[in-house]
Amino acid sequence: MIADLLKIHPDEPEPHLVGQVVESLQRGDVVALPTDTFYGLAVDPVNLRAVERIYELKTRAKHKPLSLLIADVAQAYELARNIDSAFDRLAERFWPGPLTIVVKAGSKLPLRVTANTGNVALRVPEASICRAVVSALGLPITATSANLRGLPECTYAACVREQFADKLPLIVDGGPTARNVATTIVDLSGGGNSWMILREGAIPTHEIALTLQR
Repeated sequence: MIADLLKIHPDEPEPHLVGQVVESLQRGDVVALPTDTFYGLAVDPVNLRAVERIYELKTRAKHKPLSLLIADVAQAYELARNIDSAFDRLAERFWPGPLTIVVKAGSKLPLRVTANTGNVALRVPEASICRAVVSALGLPITATSANLRGLPECTYAACVREQFADKLPLIVDGGPTARNVATTIVDLSGGGNSWMILREGAIPTHEIALTLQR
């Protein structure tokens, strides 16, 4: 069975269609949807069977934690602990946007989502569909890129369908993604306002440094 394609408006997501995505996530399905960088694989992060399914689909190394998309900065405070001023400065400057911030995970998140690291990678995306789904679900969603290992990331829905064929029940078609460059990942989990770039992507390292030196 080939995945269903569900067309949703990228800027003004239709609530009843967002509701269909939420129902699918609540059933434990893996759903592909467009972020502001690439298409991603979304699940309810509290459903450990669904989380496990993502690792299986991507043959992803078990020690790699999954990044989570959230609706707003306030949600980060619910999911993380020991957040410091470095986090606040980066979130204020770059969210919503292509910056993923690694912080210490709070007690609400299952250890499996953190790949037993105790850290969580969070991002508020610019993509309206993602934020609408998170708000309607009342939980963050995972955001690992929707591609098979060794194949390129996808910037449109048909690419996801080609790679995953019958392995996904639902693919949200929100048109082409706004970018084709991965997010920048900054690790703040060391605390004490220390920081480290884990991956330079859409936001250059010097912009991160300038923001944190203020």
